[in-house]
Amino acid sequence: MEVIRSAADMQARALGLRKEGKTIGFVPTMGSLHPGHLSLIELIRGKCDVLLLSIYVNPTQFGVGEDYEKYPRNLDQDLELCQGRGVDLVFSPESSEIYAQDASTHVLEDVVGKGLCGTVRPQHFRGVATVCAKLFNLCQPSMVALGQKDAQQVVVLKRMIRDLHFPIEVMVGPILRDADGLAMSSRNAYLEPKQREDALLVYQALQAARKLVEEKGSRNVDRVKAETANILKGGRFLRVNYVEVVDRETMRPETEIVPGRSLLAVAVWVDQVRLIDNLCF
Repeated sequence: MEVIRSAADMQARALGLRKEGKTIGFVPTMGSLHPGHLSLIELIRGKCDVLLLSIYVNPTQFGVGEDYEKYPRNLDQDLELCQGRGVDLVFSPESSEIYAQDASTHVLEDVVGKGLCGTVRPQHFRGVATVCAKLFNLCQPSMVALGQKDAQQVVVLKRMIRDLHFPIEVMVGPILRDADGLAMSSRNAYLEPKQREDALLVYQALQAARKLVEEKGSRNVDRVKAETANILKGGRFLRVNYVEVVDRETMRPETEIVPGRSLLAVAVWVDQVRLIDNLCF
C-alpha cells in the first residue's frame, strides 16, 4: 500500500494509472475509520483496478464553534485498517496541499443542499462540494463509494457530479449500525455512556416510524414526524435539530409518504454532539 501526501504527486499518480487504462475506485473519508467506512471499501473493491482512499479532515465544511479541532484523528490506525482491507493507495494531505493560502474558488450546490443540514450548517455543503471537486480532480476516480448515513450529502455530491460533468459513477453503501442500533459515526467516540443511552432514542424513533408506515399503513407525514419527535423528547441530554420527511432524490419536503421515494431524516444534539440518521421507506 502506498501513502501519498502531496497533491501534485497524487494527481500525477492517478493520471498515470488512467493512461494505463486502470479504473480507480475512490472512498473519500475524514479518517477515524470504522466498519461503516470499511464496508464502502468492500462495496467498491471488486469493481475497480486500483482502490484509493483519502484521509483528510476538511476545515471548510466545519462552521464556527464546531468540532474541527477535536475531530478524532488516528492516522496510524487508519493506515493499518486500510492495509488489512487491500487498499492500494491512501491520499492523506495537509491542508496546505488542498487550499492555497489565497484560495478564492468554491463549489456551491444551491438546491438540494438548502434544507435540513444546509439550514443549520449553512457553509457545510459548500465545503463538502469544494473539497470533493478537488479530490475528484486529484484522484481521477471512475467510481466513488459514499455512505447512506449522510443522505443529503450523497444527493449534493450526485448533483455536483452531474452538473459539472465528472465522469464518475456513484455507489451508495447502506447505513451500518452497532449492535444496539446506533448508526456508526466517527463522532460516536464523543459519547459518554449516559449520552449514548439518549442517542439510541434516534434508532428507536426511526423504528417506530417504520412500523407506522410499513405495518400500519400510515402515509401521513405529520403523524410520522410527530411520533418520531415524541420518542426523541424522552432524552435527558437530547435536543431535536430536525425531523423531516423528504424525497430522497431531491430533498424536497414530502406532503405524503411514498414507499420507495420518501426518506425520514433526523438530526439531534446529544449535549454538544450532533448526530444524524435516516430511514428510507
